[in-house]
Amino acid sequence: MPTESASCSTARQAKQKRKSHSLSIRRTNSSEQERTGLPRDMLEGQDSKLPSSVRSTLLELFGQIEREFENLYIENLELRREIDTLNERLAAEGQAIDGAELTKGQLKTKASHSTSQLSQKLKTTYKASTSKIVSSFKTTTSRAACQLVKEYIGHRDGIWDVSVARTQPVVLGTASADHTALLWSIETGKCLVKYAGHVGSVNSIKFHPSEQLALTASGDQTAHIWRYAVQLPTPQPVADTSISGEDEVECSDKDEPDLDGDVSSDCPTIRVPLTSLKSHQGVVIAADWLVGGKQAVTASWDRTANLYDVETSELVHSLTGHDQELTHCCTHPTQRLVVTSSRDTTFRLWDFRDPSIHSVNVFQGHTDTVTSAVFTVGDNVVSGSDDRTVKVWDLKNMRSPIATIRTDSAINRINVCVGQKIIALPHDNRQVRLFDMSGVRLARLPRSSRQGHRRMVCCSAWSEDHPVCNLFTCGFDRQAIGWNINIPALLQEK
Repeated sequence: MPTESASCSTARQAKQKRKSHSLSIRRTNSSEQERTGLPRDMLEGQDSKLPSSVRSTLLELFGQIEREFENLYIENLELRREIDTLNERLAAEGQAIDGAELTKGQLKTKASHSTSQLSQKLKTTYKASTSKIVSSFKTTTSRAACQLVKEYIGHRDGIWDVSVARTQPVVLGTASADHTALLWSIETGKCLVKYAGHVGSVNSIKFHPSEQLALTASGDQTAHIWRYAVQLPTPQPVADTSISGEDEVECSDKDEPDLDGDVSSDCPTIRVPLTSLKSHQGVVIAADWLVGGKQAVTASWDRTANLYDVETSELVHSLTGHDQELTHCCTHPTQRLVVTSSRDTTFRLWDFRDPSIHSVNVFQGHTDTVTSAVFTVGDNVVSGSDDRTVKVWDLKNMRSPIATIRTDSAINRINVCVGQKIIALPHDNRQVRLFDMSGVRLARLPRSSRQGHRRMVCCSAWSEDHPVCNLFTCGFDRQAIGWNINIPALLQEK
């Protein structure tokens, strides 16, 4: 009999609880409908210097915040009722087990365990709801601070690498799987020079620090150095490419623009290199200039990196030690340091500052292919990996990273804005995200059916001195994109 009485009591409480909850929801909805027009009308009647579009967005965001927290409040009340019901049920069961009563300590332990589970559920719900609100603010910030300026369309296959010249005139360089490298006018998007000296995919392009020379690495197992001379066309007014609404729209291959027209056919073509660097037995995946530009380093799928004398094309050093194919190489902007990354989940730091001693340090911390590792101005290296993480390392302490960024997609060739220390992360999932060196996310570049990359983003490159475009990205959708990133606005929001 005590058991039946307890069951009937529990059933009645559950029925009352459901009825009370439904009434509570109806009250919430009706009161919300009554209140909807009041704040907006009051605010619209007040004097404000904000543009109407900004005020409208703010009102929508605050309305969303109110609805989210109201739902949280209702769910909190519901969870509290469940806790009370569960405690009463435990007390009833404790009196009926084997005709003996449980001790207060045992009842308290059971109730505490159940309460802990419900509290954890409440915390999870709260975090999920508030994260949506924070994402709304970040989306608005990204739209205002990151604007697409120019698209560079002309390659007939995916673009693996993008780079910006370090001498005047400042031009953009792209390396493509269509066996060519193209130089572009940043302002007009016009192709200026086409390099067609390789017989395989062009995997990287880098500009000489002081001369009009380009260094390209290719699947034909060579790296080429070639000289270019360009005359910049007159800039045209930049069209407004800003978007409204959501900046995230799923795009299919049908949405891609028609890129079959060979835009580069009208520009001058270079077919013979000034110098050809040969000694690798596999694909040359990347190449870079050492400080001063008198030497160059190449990275290959034959698991080695080679250091060459540019003037004589002679092999100076062969850097061995990686267990699998190399994926990237990078040089320090002011010191004779080289970093190579590999599919063996490591990257290595090679020190050529002392001509008589060439030391090497191995950095271990990733669990999958290290797709790139790049220097900053100071004593830091930033590495990106297919394990969906980016790690910031101190060269003086290579045992563990000083910061780790975890993402939802594999990361390709990263680049660091040296002056502001902002990392641009190109992803396999077509996104490009910006983080600071401490791992704080600053923005995500907008992407929709009308702008942004439609396939994997392969590389990013900063140009801190250009007045209009200061970040460039390229992808397997056969286009490069120039962005204007309002860095002070991003840092202020942080």
